[in-house]
This record gives sequence, structure tokens and C-alpha cells, in this order.
Amino acid sequence: MKNVLFAFVFSLYTVSISAQSQVDFGVKGGVNLTFFDVIEGDFGPNAQVDVGYYGGVFADFKMEDGFHIQPEVLYIGISDFRFLNVPIYLKYDIKYNFHILVGPSLNYFFDFFTNKFKVRADITLAYDLSDRLDLHMKYTLGFEELSPDVIFLGLSYRL
Repeated sequence: MKNVLFAFVFSLYTVSISAQSQVDFGVKGGVNLTFFDVIEGDFGPNAQVDVGYYGGVFADFKMEDGFHIQPEVLYIGISDFRFLNVPIYLKYDIKYNFHILVGPSLNYFFDFFTNKFKVRADITLAYDLSDRLDLHMKYTLGFEELSPDVIFLGLSYRL
């Protein structure tokens, strides 16, 4: 867990040095749908789906030409499992109020005895409902057999 927090603090520090303009901070949360028994990107005929929740904080470092760096720290609960999710996104303003965020996510699982740390890949689409509120949908891809795919639906509020 110390490695995950160190990586997040280090990324915030590095980005804050190179950021040339505004930094927005905010909170986010919502529900997640976790798909187990996924085979090669196909949810299969009898995929087990668990509904969970998530909440956390983010920092949005605006760069040039519509690019941003957006690290986040999220607490996630799915059934009996609890873990920290720390994605580090490259965010791009597609058009008007639409954004795409892509990047790795570092995950620390509290409930596993071994392999507590996993790296996954995230892709997010976000739509700004107002200057402070956005609606987002995130897809997390697990690279290992025991890493299920997850869809997140939620809201973000910039402080």
C-alpha cells in the first residue's frame, strides 16, 4: 500500500512542476458493475455480475492543446472485497464537453492474502454537465485470470 501511495504522491508532484496552467481538484463516486468469468473480452453467456460502489478524489492538471494529466485515488467496494484504485490518466478534450481518459491504474486489494497489488488498464469517457459537474463511464480491463473487468458509472464534482 505504501508503494501505491508513494506512486500517487510522486505523480502529483511531478505533474505539478510541469503544469503550466490551472489545477482543479474534486470528488467522484458512483456504482460499478463487475463481470466475472470473462473470456477474451467476451462477457460470455453466464457471466456473474456484482454491483458495488466507489468514491474518491482527483486532481486535473490542465496542460496545452486540450491535454490534461488526471491522477485519482478511489476506494472501491465489490461484494466482500475492498481495494484502492489509483489511475493516472492522460485526458484529452475531444470536443465541446466530451473527454477521453486513458491510462494505467494501480490497485491495492485489502482482502487478498497474496498478490495484493495489480496493474490494470482504464479507459473513461466523460461529459461535462456544467462547469463543476460531469458524468463519466469507465471501463477497467484486468490482465490476469483473477482480475475481472469492471464498468464504473458515476459523477464527478470539481471543487
